[in-house]
Amino acid sequence: MKRKLVLLISGLLCALCFSGCSQKNNDESETYLGENIEDVQLFPASDAGYVGDPMPFYDDGVFHVFYLLDQRGSDTGYHPWALYDTENFYQYEDQGIVIPYSDDIEAQDIALGTGSVIRDKDGLYHAFYTGHNDTYTPKEAVMHATSEDLINWEKIPEDTFTAGDHYSQNDFRDPYVLWVEEENRYWMLVVTRSNNTGVIVKYTSEDLKTWKDEGVFFENDLGTDSNMECPSLLFYEGKWYLAFSDQWPDRVVHYRISEDINGPFQTPQQDTVDSDGFYAGRLESDGENLYVFGWNATKVDHSDSEDYDWAGNLVVHQLVQKDDGSLAPVINDSVKKGMDHELSLEPVRMTETIEKHKNNYTLSGENYEAVEFKNMLGSYLFEATVTNFKDSEKFGIAFQTDEDAVGGLNIVFDVANNKLAFYNTDALYAQDPQSEIAFDYAKADQFDISMMISDGVASVYINGECAMTARMYGSQGTTWGIFGINSNVQFENVKIYK
Repeated sequence: MKRKLVLLISGLLCALCFSGCSQKNNDESETYLGENIEDVQLFPASDAGYVGDPMPFYDDGVFHVFYLLDQRGSDTGYHPWALYDTENFYQYEDQGIVIPYSDDIEAQDIALGTGSVIRDKDGLYHAFYTGHNDTYTPKEAVMHATSEDLINWEKIPEDTFTAGDHYSQNDFRDPYVLWVEEENRYWMLVVTRSNNTGVIVKYTSEDLKTWKDEGVFFENDLGTDSNMECPSLLFYEGKWYLAFSDQWPDRVVHYRISEDINGPFQTPQQDTVDSDGFYAGRLESDGENLYVFGWNATKVDHSDSEDYDWAGNLVVHQLVQKDDGSLAPVINDSVKKGMDHELSLEPVRMTETIEKHKNNYTLSGENYEAVEFKNMLGSYLFEATVTNFKDSEKFGIAFQTDEDAVGGLNIVFDVANNKLAFYNTDALYAQDPQSEIAFDYAKADQFDISMMISDGVASVYINGECAMTARMYGSQGTTWGIFGINSNVQFENVKIYK
């Protein structure tokens, strides 16, 4: 067992014994689970490139998700704005490029950066975006365009403005515009630097053309000097929420809470909504539900063993407000309704020490135990309830399993260290996880798992309290299953849908 010598701790080197299991129902003719069922779009990426910084805008029943199109290998310019439209988060209409970068190498917007869209009182749409040119000083400016249909945009270069002398000349980007009813004017939040630290500054306007600098709105409170990229600010269920992503060192999405739009903003106990597999998260609401839109990055050389790159697939979490005002990521209600084809999920291989009753699996706690299922290929929703985990070492969901059912990619519920982790390796004891997020398993005697997986991306949710997104190229078209290491854990009501 070549790989298990790396994976398992001393004392777990006994041979695995598997019991054979036959396939049931109509799945015998299928190579992959539910291959005859049409896939939904859970984590879209354009044929023209990858999804960078999303800029969601809800209007008349539709989420219009503008994003930076990472074309990779394009000509001199880069990152035009492209657009996805969706009403349900599992069907997306790709509108293609809607705001191109300039074809003039001397133009301010030879490259486009993040911004936002708003509709004025007359129904005209306004996009505010970053214009970036590395040959300029300053490199970055806020630029303006208008549209009547969200598809065709007219740039207004005379409305361009740059940072004042008291802000960074080259870090001045990601404008986020909102209408502030009580002040009867617009606000614009801009990412920049002041006094050698990251800040979000505020500008105000009455006409969306001329903007007044109102100073620093929020200063980095993370204990670092990081820029706070892609800010968003909105009112939801009696609270103001400010979200941003730290450019370094963690590269995760944070949020703050306030009773008043002007602050002070408080840091919740768990101030992140996902791990480093989810970045540039922007808040948006349809008036009833709250969502955060981000991206899961591709990896260097498109290899599971490498680090995250920039841009990838769109990922959207629904957020629920808890009694204390904090937010928790949950699986999207619309997606659950759209994925209603329950598949037959029978083991193809199982450690003989595991007890199976219907779709419940009880592990013995002896060494490494696993249940393997038929290969995944496409989009799936996996669900299970976990019990009897208090004294567990590690257990989880393994992908790209080998002849010993040991996964090369592993979602791990690490009870001892109170974290949900992703390992892009089988060395669960010799190496650190690639991604992780804190979760207190002692809060309950059981917890529910939901996992959306598609196109090499997986988002895992625990108990409607915690989410982690990971890039796993090897999750597609390979064997997978559940496992435990010295764990008496029980996986109950194990189901999968397409």
